[in-house]
Amino acid sequence: MNVVVVESPAKAKTINKYLGSGYKVLASFGHVRDLPAKDGSVLPDQDFEMSWEVDSASAKRMKDIADAVKSSDGLILATDPDREGEAISWHVLDLLKRKRVLGDKPVKRVVFNAITKAAVLDAMKSPREIDIDLVDAYLARRALDYLVGFNLSPVLWRKLPGARSAGRVQSVALRLVCDREAEIERFVSEEYWNLSALLKTPRGDEFEARLVSADGKRLQAKSIANGDEANRLKALLDGASYRVESVEAKPTKRNPAPPFTTSTLQQAASSKLGFSASRTMQVAQRLYEGIDIGGETVGLITYMRTDGVQMAPEAIDAARRAIGSQFGDRYLPEKARFYSTKAKNAQEAHEAIRPTDFNRIPDNVRRGLDPDQARLYDLIWKRAIASQMASAEIERTTVEIDADNAGEHAGLRATGSVIRFDGFIAAYTDQKEDGEQSDDGDEDGRLPEINARENLAKQKINATQHFTEPPPRYSEASLIKKMEELGIGRPSTYAATLKTLEDREYITIDKRKLIPEAKGRLVTAFLESFFTRYVEYDFTASLEEKLDQISAGELNWKDVLRDFWKDFIAQIDDTKELRVTNVLDALNDILAPLAFPKREDGGDPRACPSCGSGKLSLKLGRGSGAFIGCSNYPECRYTRPFGAEAANGEAQASNEPQSLGKDPHTGEEITLRSGRFGPYVQRGDGKEAKRASLPKGWAPASIDHEKALALLSLPRDIGAHPESGKMISSGIGRYGPFVLHDGTYANLENVEDVFSIGLNRAVSVLADKQSKGGGRARGGTPAALKTLGDHPDGGAITVRDGRYGPYVNWGKVNATLPKGKDTQSVTLEEALALIADKAAKGGGTKAKTSKATKTTKAAGEKVSKAKTAKTTKAAGTKAKAAATKTKATGKAKKADA
Repeated sequence: MNVVVVESPAKAKTINKYLGSGYKVLASFGHVRDLPAKDGSVLPDQDFEMSWEVDSASAKRMKDIADAVKSSDGLILATDPDREGEAISWHVLDLLKRKRVLGDKPVKRVVFNAITKAAVLDAMKSPREIDIDLVDAYLARRALDYLVGFNLSPVLWRKLPGARSAGRVQSVALRLVCDREAEIERFVSEEYWNLSALLKTPRGDEFEARLVSADGKRLQAKSIANGDEANRLKALLDGASYRVESVEAKPTKRNPAPPFTTSTLQQAASSKLGFSASRTMQVAQRLYEGIDIGGETVGLITYMRTDGVQMAPEAIDAARRAIGSQFGDRYLPEKARFYSTKAKNAQEAHEAIRPTDFNRIPDNVRRGLDPDQARLYDLIWKRAIASQMASAEIERTTVEIDADNAGEHAGLRATGSVIRFDGFIAAYTDQKEDGEQSDDGDEDGRLPEINARENLAKQKINATQHFTEPPPRYSEASLIKKMEELGIGRPSTYAATLKTLEDREYITIDKRKLIPEAKGRLVTAFLESFFTRYVEYDFTASLEEKLDQISAGELNWKDVLRDFWKDFIAQIDDTKELRVTNVLDALNDILAPLAFPKREDGGDPRACPSCGSGKLSLKLGRGSGAFIGCSNYPECRYTRPFGAEAANGEAQASNEPQSLGKDPHTGEEITLRSGRFGPYVQRGDGKEAKRASLPKGWAPASIDHEKALALLSLPRDIGAHPESGKMISSGIGRYGPFVLHDGTYANLENVEDVFSIGLNRAVSVLADKQSKGGGRARGGTPAALKTLGDHPDGGAITVRDGRYGPYVNWGKVNATLPKGKDTQSVTLEEALALIADKAAKGGGTKAKTSKATKTTKAAGEKVSKAKTAKTTKAAGTKAKAAATKTKATGKAKKADA
């Protein structure tokens, strides 16, 4: 029996069916070890030695694999055919060698681009060794990402409060988004006019022609710059006679695009299906790993992380047969089409993404797929089959027309396209993709019969005013395309990079457009000022090229790390003496359009609107991040949130309260104000005044008397719970809108629900939260997973799962569980020892600290008595041992520190 290791259980299940009883297929569940998220995981001073960590879940899976290998005839590593897949195989093999379970058993590495029986069995016949060059490229990338993240992020934390992190590719992607936003802010709109004539042929057919020349000159885009010029030309056209100078019909061909790569699939799925990059990859992964179709589990598409645009010869043959049978011989070109890849490294230029079987047409497999899977498979199938189909044949007609007004001439042009043969368009048609030409082939429409030298009748002259528009914000699709053009990152990293930017709150996604948050603008400005080289597009792209060279065996990976580290650490060291005033001066200059927008009265944008004599500047608050403040602080306490002007689409001249009316019950004035933490509404004055912050997405300009009253009335009582009789209320908290019942919170989908949710739905939302094990107690405390019993000094001891992992809780003392400890296996004795150790170090109140320390031994004895009188002595001994161990552990930790 041979043991086969793959990444996922779904993949393992499918492959096990193909291989039969002579094989045992186990899943590693992705990477089995990684660099710990702490200092010292990569040691540049020790020739970049890397310290790997296996988490508890992976340790269990590796034990299962090791146990299976012990009794096997050999090991087959069948992880994905890319750098990450090669690295997973390398990690698994290294751990098994350390466990000494391999002996002299053969180890083989196999790769397959599709999970079909034929592909898997063929791969088993052609094993190879682990490709160390690919592993070295992985190690270099992982070390680079770690060194940048764990050295650059602390600089941000010290010099730029509120920043979360920086990353090698992440920061460059963020710069692209921020640069586009700055470009939009600098954009000055220009007026221009277009003129066209609605004309009629002698046969009574109407068509439109646009003005292309006047005054003996060819008109360029935006040549007609104002209304006066437009009206002069309109008058010329109104009084002119029209004659056809020439009619030219040119046959053209449109060729199909190649099959999808990872990035083009993400772009098309975003444009056509509205999928995020991460959603596209999730769905594609499932299609690749296998779907049950007619009682057989089979992979429907080839591997979906690829730069390659070519299909295997047998796939091309299969596609051509499918085209002939499903579309007809007319749609089959004489020769197969071949596409060239842009990938610089042939080792990673895998096959394009295609169906594993072209006979599985989308309509036939739809019943076995969920809606998203069906839509993505349909897209992949159509693009792949179209790539081998005949070109579309299009006739493009151009009509040149002369307008003559008493010897003053102007030229007009009408164009039209007609599809004479649809070719590949019969398979792959849809709306225009981001950055792609439309596939419809008929963007100009069809022209009527028009003959040269015939006269035309004028029906109407149209003069339309336009204004130039700024470049559009990036969408996920267009950003991925731009990153690929620049050579930044790799297909497998795009989705994760975008998700990180969103999670860090550096960008928001609104109507599929990427908008940089003020925090993201701040981080980018800081990096551009003090780490310019490391957010340069060319520098980042050159590093990617070096990684490709490593995987091709052309560069030594540690040489690349040495070259990078020498300059990078010097740059880090230079920032140690950097003063906050230096940072603020640089940020004030770079972010001036955002921080200090132009004033309508033409005054100095940086003049303080409150005191008049002070100068506005960015300020960095420890807890709140960046805000705008006056240089005359503390005499002048004017502040406003950084970035509010851009977010709200308006510049606020001051933070003077804006009256919204009076409270109908108290008669107090309700005002809209701007504070250090953002805009808010307030009822009354003084320390006792009721205040409520504006929810995320609510612009100050949209706040009226009714909305302000609604915010100030929170929390809102919904009604008594039918079971407990206790009140259910709704409100807006730190983590967004919620409903609350008896100390348990449940999130609501949007802010509007807070004001409209009824009792029945509130009960349902709470029940759903409880059924999933969710809900936090009052004050944000996680719900108890398990109650262990009472502490000898009173009060329950519980096990909870918090933000930083599972812990035991007693009163105000929280003690973290040891790494890998199962929450359900914790005993009361273990919890008491952990709590005593935590209390001795200052966890919880002082009173409880001393008391808990003194009663550690007694706690063990009390617990023992509660169990049985016979085991009192033994339990006391056990508790004493636990206390001794706790004390020793504390000493050891102090020694380590």
